[in-house]
Amino acid sequence: MATKPVSLAVGRGEKLPVSKGAGLTAKGRAKYNAATGSNLKAPAPNPKTAKDAARRKSFCSRMSGMPGPMKDEQGRPTRKAASLKRWNCK
Repeated sequence: MATKPVSLAVGRGEKLPVSKGAGLTAKGRAKYNAATGSNLKAPAPNPKTAKDAARRKSFCSRMSGMPGPMKDEQGRPTRKAASLKRWNCK
């Protein structure tokens, strides 16, 4: 069953701009969770527990393997690069 994608925007405060590390804000996660029934959690860049460390490691391995450049045509980091940096992926 196909569902309509949730529209999230930087201007409405639902996503962070690339310069601030990309990713969703608490408001964006709440909107996405309400619309899809998901349970998105806040990033765990500096894990406090073993569970958060495993989450971070999993995110880093999944996101690092995504296709796409780390820099755009002007040499600026992409959202992919910014999110990997924000999660402290090596």
